[in-house]
Amino acid sequence: GELEITDVNREYLKRGKLKVGVFDRGTAWLDTGTIQSLMQAGQFVQVIEERQGMKIGAIEEVAYRMGYIDKNQLTKIAEPLKKSGYGEYLVNIS
Repeated sequence: GELEITDVNREYLKRGKLKVGVFDRGTAWLDTGTIQSLMQAGQFVQVIEERQGMKIGAIEEVAYRMGYIDKNQLTKIAEPLKKSGYGEYLVNIS
């Protein structure tokens, strides 16, 4: 009963809403359909974050960098998350 991304693509195609594009450089598609591939994806994310000093999938950072929220709003969001390390990361975004 599991749906695959191809099932989603077929539904968009059926509705005439499918749009196809090429991923930008630096984009990675990670298949996590097995325990092993899920573990590999987690390791990949960990290595990239540690080597580049940036978080992957930090929506608050994206919102800030795109101007949807200002520094004060970002700090307010980050405050309750400080103990996790993620909050510290958000506070230190310049």
